[in-house]
Amino acid sequence: MEAQTAIKVVALCGSLRKGSYNRGLLRAAMEISKSIKGMEIEYVDISPLPFLNTDLEVDGTYPPVVEAFRQKILTADSVLFGSPEYNYSVTGPLKNAIDWASRPPNLWADKTAAILSAGGGFGGGRAQYHLRQIGVYVDLHFINKPEFFLNAFQSPAKFDSDGNLIDAAAKERIKAVLLSLHAFTLQLQGKCEG
Repeated sequence: MEAQTAIKVVALCGSLRKGSYNRGLLRAAMEISKSIKGMEIEYVDISPLPFLNTDLEVDGTYPPVVEAFRQKILTADSVLFGSPEYNYSVTGPLKNAIDWASRPPNLWADKTAAILSAGGGFGGGRAQYHLRQIGVYVDLHFINKPEFFLNAFQSPAKFDSDGNLIDAAAKERIKAVLLSLHAFTLQLQGKCEG
């Protein structure tokens, strides 16, 4: 059997809250990814990014924290979003991060992506659909299936008091998302046969 090419995934959380359930989903994904040959996930903190302001762009450069963030996006093959839903949309911090990396040159172009969401009701589904719309413009390629939405408040408990995912079924669903993202990334990059 031919060795699979490793893909580098950056994980971005739209919630800045310490005990964020969406960050808990990303932590679980990072742990699960260790069992998937050829996948490396790195969490990238978006909280230090300043609000997008083109006055901060000087002579074609960005503030150091923005340059460091952009470099992480540039060197990634794929993006895994942990996206809560705020007012039927993505969060301000996540949109800000997307905007910084879309400044010329657009660093999202031709990357694959997947979304994990936890919340009430629909579990962040409307935010996912809005994120997919944003992705069209910045040329991100999202996996279509499986989708992952989790009602974080439904019994039995899905998370512990620190925001860590404890639901075994949800972990299996995350693994399915990661496997799909891995296969889609390799296919898009032309790194796999057939």
